[in-house]
Parts: sequence; structure tokens; C-alpha cells
Amino acid sequence: MKPYKNMSEEELNVLKTELTKQYEDVKGKGLKLNMARGLPSAEQLDMEADFFNTLHPESDFYSEAGIDCRNYGELTGITEARKLMADMMEVSPDEVIVFGNSSLNIMYDTVCRSVVLGVCGSTPWCKLDKVKFLCPVPGYDRHFAITEQFGMEMINIPLHDDGPDMDMVEKYVNNDPAVKGIWCVPKYSNPSGITYSDEVVRRFANLKPAAEDFRIYWDNAYTIHHLYNGKEAELLEILEECKKAGNPDMVFKFCSTSKVTFPGSGIAALAASENNLAFVKKVITIQTIGHDKLNQLRHVRYFKNIDGMKAHMKKHAAIVRPKFELVIDVLKKELESLEIGTWTNPNGGYFISFNSLPGCAKRIVAMCKDAGVTLTGAGAAYPYKKDPEDSNIRIAPTYPSMEELAKALEVFVICVKLASVESLLGPEV
Repeated sequence: MKPYKNMSEEELNVLKTELTKQYEDVKGKGLKLNMARGLPSAEQLDMEADFFNTLHPESDFYSEAGIDCRNYGELTGITEARKLMADMMEVSPDEVIVFGNSSLNIMYDTVCRSVVLGVCGSTPWCKLDKVKFLCPVPGYDRHFAITEQFGMEMINIPLHDDGPDMDMVEKYVNNDPAVKGIWCVPKYSNPSGITYSDEVVRRFANLKPAAEDFRIYWDNAYTIHHLYNGKEAELLEILEECKKAGNPDMVFKFCSTSKVTFPGSGIAALAASENNLAFVKKVITIQTIGHDKLNQLRHVRYFKNIDGMKAHMKKHAAIVRPKFELVIDVLKKELESLEIGTWTNPNGGYFISFNSLPGCAKRIVAMCKDAGVTLTGAGAAYPYKKDPEDSNIRIAPTYPSMEELAKALEVFVICVKLASVESLLGPEV
């Protein structure tokens, strides 16, 4: 079929009638499919059932350093857990604190700590007239929710195929002392799946912030979440680059095993400079007596080392990869020639970013919901949930079964087609 934009009004009206019937047909199937979040599937979670056998009542609960992991202590995490997470994050164990189960929790606390107590002795943000945060878009909705909750002004930064628009980043960071941070998902970015280039990472490391308390919030959530052997994205290590550039304190790096073992039951870590970690430790000494060392010990004994973790991730990829390929195949077959949408084709991560014709995303998501397919809300990948083009939709293919995903894609494609025709025809008179 020829591109919709090349069709006459009469052809579009005929097509609208056909698509409306198809839409009513799928609505009548009574589907109830939820693709709103990037959740591991039941098959992925079942794969890890033996994880719970790692520790049992007769186990040795002592760490390598002789710490009884059933008791209080070890504020920064047991040594072997710090080593495992350091290897995952490509840093030194001395640069790591292992926290609880969620890197989002660490990020929230890091922002909150800055608001209430400042950053390494700087003025607490709550005492400032204005605090600004840079937000590469499309991006992770929960990042934006954190900064919105604390009343910060969020500034959209376009995300290109190699990373954020660094000309804009440098302009804001180097000249405006109110700019205190930038959110980054640098590898297999949520939702676009792109990975920052070496040049972009080096430009980040060589920023000259107008604010002494500016920090890069480097959420490397998908660092080992590859889909294909031989196509693994390589990401330059940001802490090392910041040291080389004379900016060792400029970055907070976050990571977790939430989509490696179990969401809600993984372990999460922060990597940062000696100065940053000293300040964090001073605060969390009052906040906690220690995190879940039994879970830390369980992870170490289950994986043994980073090689064991990477081998485990290949099992995840074998389950997830066909789902990504199904989405891409359906979109290419059904939409490519029509020129009514574009999409990313990532080599890792958990999402595919779809862009409809401008002004159609909310309509598509709403129609999908009415037909029984729940997607992430349109605009969620932008601060304040305001997509200026109303075109971006995040597709999360991991949770449904292949059969369910195929049904959801059938609905999605019909909705994209119908919303596009309606847009091209314009409002009814």
C-alpha cells in the first residue's frame, strides 16, 4: 500500500471505514493485556527458581571477611558484594556502596539528600530560589517524577542516536549555576535503546559546571542487558573519564540487579568518588545500620563472579530477544511502507521507542486501552508528561507471552493506522 500522505481524501475515507471495522472487531475480543511497564516475564522469573536454594538453614552465613550476614553492620556492603557490583559497573570496589534492592531508591535518596542537606557541603537546594535539572528526551518517566516532586524546573534536552545534544548540555551546565543535575540512561537508554558514544561521554566528563554541586546522574540500568551476542554496545566508563578530565566528583553512577535476578529483591549500588562517598556514608550512618547482607551474600554465591552474571544474562536474552524481533517484524511489515511511524531497533535494554505522526500518540494509546491493551501513557517519556509533538509511545515487549504480544501488536497496528488516517483527514466538520 502506498504512503497514507499520498492518498486522496476519498481513499482515506474508504480506508477509515475499513480500519474502524477492524478496530471494532478487536475491541470485541475482550483482551486484557498490560504492557505499561518493562517487567520481566514469568518465564524469566521461573528461570531463577534455584536462586532461593543458595542459602538454607544449614548454610554458612559468614562473608569472606568473617562477618555474620544475619547481624547488623557493614554499612557499605560486604566486600564480595561490592566486588560483584563494581565489576558490573566497571569501577573499583572502593568506589562502591551496596544499598538495598532498588537503584531508583538510591537515586531518590540522592536527590532528597541534596535538597535537604546539600552536596558535599554546598548550600541545600531547599534554600535556593531555583533548581534546574536537564532531562534528555525521550527518557525515563520515574527520573522526571523525582525531580518534579521536589519542584525542580526540568529542561528538555533532545536525545540523538549518539546521546544527548551536548551543545545544549554544555550551554546550560557551563553557564547557569541553577542547573544542578542531568538524568542519563547511557546504555540501551529507556525508552530509545541508544547508547552514548565515546565522544558524548568525554564531553560529559569535560563539562565545566557553573555550579560546584552539579552532578551527572548516570543510571546505567541496562549495562549487561544485551540482546545479541556479538552486538553488545560498548560504553566508555564515566568515572574514569571524569578523573582524567579533573572532575572526579561530578558523577553519581547507579546500577542494580533488578532485571538480573528479581525486581524488588535484587541488590543496588552507587559508585562515586571518594569525596562523594564520604559525604553519603556520613548521612546513611544515621539513616541505617546496614542493608540486607543475606541478599548480598545470596547474589554473590549464586553468580560467583561477573562472568557468572553475564552467562545468566544470556539466558534472559534468549527469552526476550524473540519478543523484540516480533515487534520489529510486525512494525516493518504493517507500517513501514505507509510512512506513519518510526521506531528504534535496539540491541539491548527493555524497550522500543515508537514515534507516530505528530498529534497521534495520545489517541493511539487511548484506543489501545479501549481495546484491552494498556500501554505506557503517551507523554510519559517527557517531563511533566508533556510530549511537545504528541508522538512518542514506549513499547515494552518483555512481560507478555509471545501469543499475547502478537495479539497486542495486532491492536496497536490497527490503532496507529486509524489514528493516522483520522489525523490526515483532519477534524470532522
